[in-house]
Amino acid sequence: MRKAAAEPWLRWRPVPLIIMVTLTAAVLLAGVFQYSERKKNNPMQLSRLVVGPLQVNCYIVYDEKTSEAIVIDPGDDAQDILHVVKGKGLKVKYIVNTHAHFDHVGANKQIKEATGAELLIHEADNALLAGTANQARMFGMTAPSSPKADRFLKHGDIIKAGALSLKVLYTPGHSAGGICLAGDGVVFTGDALFAGSIGRTDLPGGDLMTLITSIKEHLMILPDETVVLSGHGPQSTIGDERRENPFLNAASGF
Repeated sequence: MRKAAAEPWLRWRPVPLIIMVTLTAAVLLAGVFQYSERKKNNPMQLSRLVVGPLQVNCYIVYDEKTSEAIVIDPGDDAQDILHVVKGKGLKVKYIVNTHAHFDHVGANKQIKEATGAELLIHEADNALLAGTANQARMFGMTAPSSPKADRFLKHGDIIKAGALSLKVLYTPGHSAGGICLAGDGVVFTGDALFAGSIGRTDLPGGDLMTLITSIKEHLMILPDETVVLSGHGPQSTIGDERRENPFLNAASGF
């Protein structure tokens, strides 16, 4: 997987203080500008938490005007997720699992009990959702059980919270019921597509060519500037993955 661009800052180098201050200020100003533009032009606001021992990206997306929210892949650390929800005064309408691997569903029960939100998942992952303990045991770990899904999603469904909407893209291959969620300028890809890689396909329900086909048919058709927010690791763009991802670019052989 391609490393995050910020990683070189973790390695010590003797950089003059004035350069460090200037660069830091530039990065902060750029971040504020991008955030301001997104707030002005898009009803969807976003918080990301990295949760659990397998470092899952949990996303809380919400409409600032109505405070309605969707929690995507609450894999663990329910209290941290609820702290953000309460701190922003959000009303969680839906919990959506992009797939039912144990590291993405571990906080389903606590979030649902605390918020009353509906749990949504693709039906093809329903058996996985019922077997989180067995999944975790394969990795020498433990995982809590998840409630049953309130509703099954299918390709093309629209999930709404306030003025924001997410379109369901059925992208099996990492699991039988994997989905992605496309919004305005962003796509939440779960474990289908990562920055510089794709999801593993050696677990039950996985298949390499099915995943490649899913990504090409439903994700690679999105505009290059679409931001890719994956289930693990840093963000990317569809354009970057089209050019650089060794599983997807012109040299991939797929």
